[in-house]
Amino acid sequence: MNPLSSSTQAAPNRSPALADMAGPSSYTITDREATRQARELQVGQRPGTLNIREGALKPRLFLMSYDDDTFIEKEYTDHYVDMLHQLREHPELKHWIDVRGYGDLDLMERLMQDFGLHPLQMEDVLNDYQRAKLEVFDDQRLFMVSRMTDFTPLLEIDDDQLSIFTGPNYVLSFQDDYDDCLDSLRVRIRANFSTLRRHPALYLAYALTDVVLDHYYPTMAAIGDYIEELEEAIFADKRPRRLLNRILRIKKDVVRFRRLVYPERDKIAEVLRLPEEIMPESLKIFYRDAYDHAIQALDLAESYRDNISSLTDLYMSDQGNRMNEVMKVLTIISTIFIPLGFVVGLYGMNFQHVDEHGHVLPRNMPELYSPWGYPAVLLLMFGVVAMQLLYFYRKGWLTNR
Repeated sequence: MNPLSSSTQAAPNRSPALADMAGPSSYTITDREATRQARELQVGQRPGTLNIREGALKPRLFLMSYDDDTFIEKEYTDHYVDMLHQLREHPELKHWIDVRGYGDLDLMERLMQDFGLHPLQMEDVLNDYQRAKLEVFDDQRLFMVSRMTDFTPLLEIDDDQLSIFTGPNYVLSFQDDYDDCLDSLRVRIRANFSTLRRHPALYLAYALTDVVLDHYYPTMAAIGDYIEELEEAIFADKRPRRLLNRILRIKKDVVRFRRLVYPERDKIAEVLRLPEEIMPESLKIFYRDAYDHAIQALDLAESYRDNISSLTDLYMSDQGNRMNEVMKVLTIISTIFIPLGFVVGLYGMNFQHVDEHGHVLPRNMPELYSPWGYPAVLLLMFGVVAMQLLYFYRKGWLTNR
């Protein structure tokens, strides 16, 4: 269905108990927990049933209308009818309808009706945990899903879903957050004499995918820097706490990143296989470049996965070396005290110096009654220790060689 020719009514405003426009910080539960709860709610439901997860943000609607000489940008968050009117009034322009936030079921259903979206596709949009994919509907229009990634200050990978629908002269995009990685694309559209504004609307769908792919590289660069920091921390004199936990966590994040990029590569490969009437050859050359970017991101992910596996082995090896050093010191100390303990134990035996008749027993430790007995035993003990240390030093056991 073309929204430029459909009749319209004011979209009803529902005010469910959802988060307001304060941003992600207003969430009462984590995204992962909300996703798990949403999946549990969908078990056994009829396919195509639309559900809004708890904590979803109130939708904000942004419209960019442009051509070579014209550019109009406006937010229509509470004026959905005015946005459709803008689309109908300017069929000669190309339009990007950017929907951020899912927290209004009535508005989502109205968008689905006015833009002719299938309920199963809209369900995939609202579920927000779909893998990257491509679908062709109405013989010409495309439905694409991409995963936007970021390496958060908490040192873990965060990803959001970007859903894209294409039309004759528009692109409709959905995402569940107000913040994204698409600002650079918006700046390009706003710029006068932008080559993007001279291309058809279908090129905007490619540009969205390309920006998502390009944003994989800062994510991977941040991961690479963090891996280097972990490697340096392994050899530090004072290790950070729970270093192995950090290594295992970043390993999981890299594996997760690979799972995000693999479908993205396959999706672009499907785009390249589309017939000419759906995807012109003039646009496929751009998707070939995007395919190369996806391959490079996968290569980086594979390299980082191998590095982290080596990092785990390096940690365990260094941990073993540190334990060996501890055992070495303890063994040397124990070895030094073994002969000393023998000497002390020998002279701790309680043999009598005289028998019951008062006769002197000269062989029962006469040193105990010598005025120089105690200093002599101490000198003997110090001499034994000195000889041991000299022997250990010559063997290299007291050094790191």
